[in-house]
Amino acid sequence: MAKQKALIVGAGIAGIATAIRLAVKGYDVEVFEANAYPGGKLSEIETNGYRFDAGPSLFTMPQYVDELFTLADKNPSDYFAYQKLDVVCKYFYPDGTRLNAYAETKAFAKEIEEKTSEPAQALVNFLAYSRDIYSITNHVFLERSLHQLKTFLRWDTVRSILRFPKIDPFRTMHRANESSFKDKRVVQLFDRYATYNGSNPYQAPATLNVIPHLEHHYGAYFPAGGMYSITQNLVKLAEDVSVKFTYNSPVDEIVVINKQVKGLRTKGRDVLGDVVVSNMDVWFTYKKLLKKHEALHPQKILNQERSSSALIFYWGIKKQFPQLDLHNIFFGGDYQAEFDHIWLKKYIYQDPTVYINISSKYKADDAPPGCENWFVMINVPANSGQDWDKLVEKAREDILVKISKELGEDIKPLIACEEILDPRSIESKTSSYQGSLYGTSSNNQFAAFLRHANKSSKVKGLFFCGGSVHPGGGIPLALLSAKIVSPLTP
Repeated sequence: MAKQKALIVGAGIAGIATAIRLAVKGYDVEVFEANAYPGGKLSEIETNGYRFDAGPSLFTMPQYVDELFTLADKNPSDYFAYQKLDVVCKYFYPDGTRLNAYAETKAFAKEIEEKTSEPAQALVNFLAYSRDIYSITNHVFLERSLHQLKTFLRWDTVRSILRFPKIDPFRTMHRANESSFKDKRVVQLFDRYATYNGSNPYQAPATLNVIPHLEHHYGAYFPAGGMYSITQNLVKLAEDVSVKFTYNSPVDEIVVINKQVKGLRTKGRDVLGDVVVSNMDVWFTYKKLLKKHEALHPQKILNQERSSSALIFYWGIKKQFPQLDLHNIFFGGDYQAEFDHIWLKKYIYQDPTVYINISSKYKADDAPPGCENWFVMINVPANSGQDWDKLVEKAREDILVKISKELGEDIKPLIACEEILDPRSIESKTSSYQGSLYGTSSNNQFAAFLRHANKSSKVKGLFFCGGSVHPGGGIPLALLSAKIVSPLTP
């Protein structure tokens, strides 16, 4: 009996993971990728002797990567190695405060007590609260479909629903953090976690305070070959289980007849398939690949507020800075004004919080000797027609002034090379509508329930994975979307 054929649209991390799971399940799997390389946002840039991880730079929950290897009866360590970070992130404040967010709770609590006005116990209590949110939401809301009745008939789901108030959905993240900490610097530190899924801490529910648990319980890691090695090693695994990748092949249409998937149309030819899984942003999936079937479009979902985007400068720096680590945050002085600019004014604040990732701290050959590769990012609004050339130029100057002041050295003359990624190029390179990094925002207490399902309720054989659908954006959740899709397929 011939194998069923599964066609995957897009070789982003979720598309690759879905391909592996379906191949192990017995499908004949082919992945169609518009670019000449896999990974989507999880790609890399090489220029002038510097290598940069282009997209996601924080690696947490490595068990979801390892799980794919064990699922395929492979030893994860034969493919993939990573090390746990002792310091998750270094924080730099305008008042001169510098904090090391140690992975180990006692060390982090001691740092908080010594550098701020908060007692160590406040940090311990907060992380316990974060752990409780995770224990309630994990198996129900993150690892299963929220769009199937059987999910809600399980006892652990019922138990989680009964504990629903414990996930703190009715306060904003900022309000909850203000009630947990008195020191504004610590409040700002934990408000920052809203940006992990492109949201606003002054609007998003405090349920997002689950995120610190992922870092300070499970830890943060650095893959031996850099973040792009996650993509490379999962592609190798996929090929080892007979997944076929077809690059430079943008999909033009998902072929649907009588509300049933028949395959894909790419480069003027039809490819037949029993199952189609779209790893493309759900907005483009409908507006481009299913444009002939407007009656099938979930208009309310497609009209939801988009997540924030990013402006990233990839700078080759002709010097090393020992005071910096792999992950570094330079906070702005007025966090609420910063988010008001992003979400209300659709603009960039003059004093933005700046994130700098330097993978050469752990992978020396990512930069020439005596140099560093700086991935410099700020959060910005999704593209709604702003003058990005003007915004990028102004933001670049503001960022250079901020970093130079903090480090006590003019950074501009140290820039040996530069690449730039803004919301326009994020959209064009990764098919992320308006350049939003995480699909829709989570600025709503019911956002988790309002994301697009992983299985179409209107087209038989059509499924969805990736950051724009349930359970959300970021590497761990993208991998979980693949885990959810697999049992839904026939």
